[in-house]
Amino acid sequence: MNEQQNDTNHTTRQNSAVTVIGLGPMGQAMTRTLLTAGHPVTVWNRSAGRADGVVTDGATLAATPVEAVEASDLVILSLTDYQAMYDVLDGAAESLAGRTLVNLSSDTPDRTREAAAWAAGHDAAFLTGGVMVPAPMVGTEAAHVYYSGRGQVMENHRAALAPLGPPKYLGEDPGLAQMMYQAQLTVFLTTLSALMQATAMLGTAGTKAREVLPELLTTADSIGAMLRAGEENPGAALDAGEHPGDLSTVTMMGATSDHIVETSTSLGLDLALPLAVQAHYRRAIEDGHGKDNWTRILDGIRAPR
Repeated sequence: MNEQQNDTNHTTRQNSAVTVIGLGPMGQAMTRTLLTAGHPVTVWNRSAGRADGVVTDGATLAATPVEAVEASDLVILSLTDYQAMYDVLDGAAESLAGRTLVNLSSDTPDRTREAAAWAAGHDAAFLTGGVMVPAPMVGTEAAHVYYSGRGQVMENHRAALAPLGPPKYLGEDPGLAQMMYQAQLTVFLTTLSALMQATAMLGTAGTKAREVLPELLTTADSIGAMLRAGEENPGAALDAGEHPGDLSTVTMMGATSDHIVETSTSLGLDLALPLAVQAHYRRAIEDGHGKDNWTRILDGIRAPR
């Protein structure tokens, strides 16, 4: 079967069958969401006991990966990483032809491209996806999912995937959705570390976390508003290479980063995060950009020494 046939022969109809492989919290949440939307769902998990709850809710438990794959034209994977996909599906490779694999597992963009080629080698279509909410929020108004891969494959299965969260299609490159996912998690994980660093800092003065976090979360919540203030699109100036230092400068922000490092040192706290931030500003100052806006640190991130 050629790629064009693969793109067009298996358009997912409303309430069509879907298979979900991997029943961690995310896989279970997706299964329940699809069941609620009216899709017959077949599931498989290496530890079969994890399927008990979703089977009670109406899913069908497959005995083997082959049986799970053959139950549906659309197979959604929610696994630890992409190696787990090979571990599970290598024995079912002969059953993949004509089906679509949607891998919603986390890994690197390069591994997602390799996986798309592997799927194509077995005459299967492939979409990469990144779910941008935790499991309890799958299928809610707050949910959305990034996808990339062949455009026609996305359209064929858009209706079936939509209950998980509005699909945001990024383009043909299978690595794009994974890159967006990792970029979003970069912001997420760094923010979480910053919140814990600040909590530890205030904790040395005897302030309890229950008192600290509400104050710190106010700052975290306000960052988006601050970046958008007076800007139609806060990324436009970056794309134009413009870093006007009329409101804040690299030198000013760099001095603040120095103070954070000094304070953390005096308190005996871990310095990994403060030193990383300080390094961005010191690099920009060394490159002669002290009077530019703090966004100039982007140059050093793009071209590390």
